Amino acid sequence: MNLLLEYKKTVLLIFGCLLLLNYSIISAGLNNNLFGILASIGLFFIGSRKTTFNISYPLFAMIFILEFISFRLHTKSLHLLALALFVCLLYYSFTQKFSFIALICILLFSSVFSTFFDYMTTEIKQILCYHVYIVLKNFIVIDKIEGVNFYINNAKITVDTACMGLSMFKTGLLSGAFILTLEEKKQSKYFNILQIFLFCVVVIILNIISNYFRIITLILFQCTQENVLHHTIGILCFVFYQIVPMLFLIHFFKPKTEEIQTEKQQHKFVIIIVATSILFATSFEIKKIQPNNLLENLSSEYSIQNGTWVNNEVFKISTPSKLIYIKTPAHNPLVCWTGNGYKIIEKKETARGNQKIWQVKMEKNNIQYNSYWWYECDSKKYTSLPEVLLIKLFTNKSVRLINETTKIQQ
Repeated sequence: MNLLLEYKKTVLLIFGCLLLLNYSIISAGLNNNLFGILASIGLFFIGSRKTTFNISYPLFAMIFILEFISFRLHTKSLHLLALALFVCLLYYSFTQKFSFIALICILLFSSVFSTFFDYMTTEIKQILCYHVYIVLKNFIVIDKIEGVNFYINNAKITVDTACMGLSMFKTGLLSGAFILTLEEKKQSKYFNILQIFLFCVVVIILNIISNYFRIITLILFQCTQENVLHHTIGILCFVFYQIVPMLFLIHFFKPKTEEIQTEKQQHKFVIIIVATSILFATSFEIKKIQPNNLLENLSSEYSIQNGTWVNNEVFKISTPSKLIYIKTPAHNPLVCWTGNGYKIIEKKETARGNQKIWQVKMEKNNIQYNSYWWYECDSKKYTSLPEVLLIKLFTNKSVRLINETTKIQQ
């Protein structure tokens, strides 16, 4: 018993050192999703239960994959997620308790999911707006729809990016997780993995319905800009189309699994030691400054002598007819432009020469722009971020993002 207690103290001390070593990464992650991360970790401790499924190996495999990518690409968001999974691994090793519901929430509030959603936002927005147009045109006169712009009675109404409800999507799933956990505590039994998965699918469907009717309501009230009414409509749609249906549907999801007795876990010390070593190695590696080589073998059509460095990850070239940014692939142009007040109207693939690139139509101060961007490696253009990251992961070749923007002449 004393030996086990000393072991736990040693592990917790080492883990404390690991947290201090990664303080800046953890601090940045908490600033982005403080409530969601803390709520997910709290849910993990509250809702964990004993399980016969040895979760150590899947968790270790996930940590290894995330840290391998982080080590090679210096991806801090994946490293932070690996640290969160390591907390789950430690808790499971000491208690043999685990919460699949909370694990989903931890993944959901990670920067990895936020990045994925950022890349999908434009496509989701265009699809939702089109289906809203199909319904509303039967009830009100809509002159036309152009991407996310609705023209009604010669007035233009633009659906903002915020209307896609990423926060509402996350909060909906987190609320569903708490409802499942409270039902388990109430019944003193547990849901199986299939029930959890089905309930998550139901919550996602409810979120889509909620977002759909929220956009309809916002357009009918001509309130697509963020203000008190905008947020009030969002909260009411969230309550009536997500929370109330979830509270009703939970009565059809009855937990049936009883508390089980688990056997002593084998090799848990070895797994923790190896995982800790991997995390420390990546923590030291990720602190090193990695050369970006953004301008290496750049096409001569770009006059780099007229450009300036915005920071060590962004190079800017301004010409009378065009604005050009050369960046690391981690920078999403859609996020950068919307962060600077531009509204994304439409996004589609187009061709330049024989290679595909992205074309985005956007607007600011009633002036419209065409923005073209692509990833480039060995002078070849790509539109898929995962594809170029895989190339960089296994070949260590230099990858850059090129973004060219021009004003549309009226």
